[in-house]
Amino acid sequence: MKHTKWTKWKAQSLSNKVFDIVNYTLIFLFFIVCLYPLYYVVIISFSSEIIGTVFWPNGFTVEGYKMILQKEDVWTGYANTIINTVLDVVCSLCVTLPCAYALSRKDFVGRQLFLTVILVTMYIGGGMVPGYLNIYNLGLMNSRWAIILQSLCTASHLIIARTFFASSIPHELFDSAKIDGCGNGRYFTKIVLPLSKPVIAVIALYNGVARWNSYFTEMIYLRDKELSPLTLVLRRLLWSVKAMQNMIDEGAIDAADAMANIRIATIMQYCLIVVSTLPMMLIYPYLQKYFAKGVMIGSVKG
Repeated sequence: MKHTKWTKWKAQSLSNKVFDIVNYTLIFLFFIVCLYPLYYVVIISFSSEIIGTVFWPNGFTVEGYKMILQKEDVWTGYANTIINTVLDVVCSLCVTLPCAYALSRKDFVGRQLFLTVILVTMYIGGGMVPGYLNIYNLGLMNSRWAIILQSLCTASHLIIARTFFASSIPHELFDSAKIDGCGNGRYFTKIVLPLSKPVIAVIALYNGVARWNSYFTEMIYLRDKELSPLTLVLRRLLWSVKAMQNMIDEGAIDAADAMANIRIATIMQYCLIVVSTLPMMLIYPYLQKYFAKGVMIGSVKG
């Protein structure tokens, strides 16, 4: 007779049942704590009033989304964010993967020296001021490449990829390919890369999310609003609300009119948060199966 999970659970001892109940309760509470802030952002974006909104929209409306989608700087910021993210991911993979593969080869002369230098950069950085002067002297200020070139090859990503190649791609495979006349370049592109989908997904996701959410680097190196990503558009909206609140406190503007503008701007902020995070939320499920495998690279050694 086939036992269901419920039957098996009833057959357990009292202590195991109590343990399961406590565990599921704590997990459920933790789930609520993590989920509610996201849910709150969504319901506020669909609300006409902020005050009193707790579990469902207070006066359902989509006016906030209409106002956001009518703003030209939002569309410009969206386009810039997509361009920067795609360029960052593609360029980073083109640099990181070949470097990691070379460092994974035992016959690569000076491998340990290069690895040591790379590891040092994980703990010791040049700092923001030298980095700014370097970008300025290279003539890259107010350019996309000022953003892209700084994240071309991250030491942690290089170590992850190098560990994957060293532990998951057997060296004997290269010997077999070499017998068939396959060189290093062809072996890397035709054999290694197709077998490296997990680590490619991990690095692409790490770089993509970091660049999509980045604002500080763009704020330092970009002056032209036409190059501003979506995060800087959101930052300007946040500062406009703070400026209005300061003017109310100083009595510089009428409080009633200002509060109405603050309410509209705040709802627009939440709408912009939803709009800006939606692409990453849609992409992640497709990369999850590779991400779950790739993130465990090097964690277990047999």
